[in-house]
Amino acid sequence: MKYRRFGKLDWKASALGFGCMRLPTVGGDRSNINEDEAIKMIRHAIDHGLNYTDTAYVYHGGKSEVLIGKALKEGYREMVRVATKMPIFRVNSKDDLDKIFNEQITRLQTEHIDFYLLHGLNKGIWAKVQDLNVLEWAENNIAEGRIKYLGFSFHDEYNVFKDIIDGYDGWTFCQIQYNYMDTEYQAGTEGLKYASSKGLAVVVMEPIAGGMLAVTPPKEIQAIWDEAEIKRTPAEWALQWVWNHPEVSVVLSGMSTMEQVVENVEAAGRSGPNTLSRKELELVSRVRQKYLEYGFIGCTGCRYCMPCPQGVDIAEIFALYNEYSKKRGDPNAQQEVVNKYGEMVAPEKGAKKCAKCRECEEKCPQHLPVPTLMARAAGIFESSR
Repeated sequence: MKYRRFGKLDWKASALGFGCMRLPTVGGDRSNINEDEAIKMIRHAIDHGLNYTDTAYVYHGGKSEVLIGKALKEGYREMVRVATKMPIFRVNSKDDLDKIFNEQITRLQTEHIDFYLLHGLNKGIWAKVQDLNVLEWAENNIAEGRIKYLGFSFHDEYNVFKDIIDGYDGWTFCQIQYNYMDTEYQAGTEGLKYASSKGLAVVVMEPIAGGMLAVTPPKEIQAIWDEAEIKRTPAEWALQWVWNHPEVSVVLSGMSTMEQVVENVEAAGRSGPNTLSRKELELVSRVRQKYLEYGFIGCTGCRYCMPCPQGVDIAEIFALYNEYSKKRGDPNAQQEVVNKYGEMVAPEKGAKKCAKCRECEEKCPQHLPVPTLMARAAGIFESSR
């Protein structure tokens, strides 16, 4: 495992952090975590040098924090720093802050939170943070030793990101979405460099765009990867591209299988700032351009949009839409995706059921034009229904 300085702190984080939003589940129920397998995965990563775990109050229907508490028994808690998040979007008073935080401490079976984030800040939620004096509440908990360091995760435009950083001197770190498809999206490269210049550690989420950059690529894209002297899987290309940035402190991966854990731990051992060659960076840039030509949808599969009031299976439809787009130029392969849609998405959960209420758009961290994209998906997948 390689380690990287965590902002101004006299501590180094493992290059790879365990993102606990996509743990293995049973029966298709995201709140029903396969506990035995998830614990084995987390402990395997820690045994191989990982020292940063990231969860949140809402992940896996509230069960992710509980699972982390169980996984970090038997001496594992002392081996890692735990990060979790306050869901400001669910907070309406100081009593709510105390209630949620105390519940998190209980779930995690710990006396303190090492790295505590205000979850999913954007312009509106940042205003709410100020109105409710959340920062003062956090400072009181820091003084009492229940929170060690304060940060925030972010989903909005760069100017808002800059305002949040400049609006409070007590930030230790921030968490942003960043991958080779999102260089100019939300905080983007400019935000990464600005946060680092201010001494903040930068934790990167969605380095593989919710897994979309790990799937078997179209032939044209694979041909580009094949030009590289060092052969890597699509997932490792995505991870190494993020690790190549010296401003990055930790790269989170939402691992769902032991195979992914093993592969990512090994990849982290090969990582380092400024290790990709100029030719390799050019290959990544060409792949990015090709994906944009295919109509890549930036859905990360976070499912914050769910449940849909009309029952539309938004995340599954977007995953299939992306799969269909990546098979451009291969009608037979695209037809296979259409057939898969028919098998996996019931008519009552299909794209045609979208009522354009836009409730999902308000919840989507990516601010995707969901109704517009649903109409396109319906045209592809449901023309014969």
